[in-house]
Amino acid sequence: DNLKRKVGAGADIVITQLFYMNDDFFRFRERYEAAGIQVPLVPGILPVTNLSQIQRITSLCGARLPESFVTRLGERDDEDWQFRVGVEFAVEQVQQLVDREIPGLHFYVLNKSQATSAVLREVNFARD
Repeated sequence: DNLKRKVGAGADIVITQLFYMNDDFFRFRERYEAAGIQVPLVPGILPVTNLSQIQRITSLCGARLPESFVTRLGERDDEDWQFRVGVEFAVEQVQQLVDREIPGLHFYVLNKSQATSAVLREVNFARD
């Protein structure tokens, strides 16, 4: 209801909060469409570059992290390792979203664009 009210007041795009479980986004998109909201729904993506930072952020916003991803990130207390693992995860996440025909992407970069740049270099945006 709140979202419909915002769109009714003139919002012409909706950007989601960050998420790491694409199924959460797709379920939300089904409810969004069923509610008759017709403006583009754009996924909000925050590539993970640091395990402790993302655990703090997700605890504040309620986003879920896949346990296997958290385990892999925690295998090494090494910034370069966590950056690489985070970028790999984000590439897979974004590719799945692109393959399911999203209208665009919004990246939360937190004043650090290196991970987003790395993700964008790896994703295939071509539509068959």
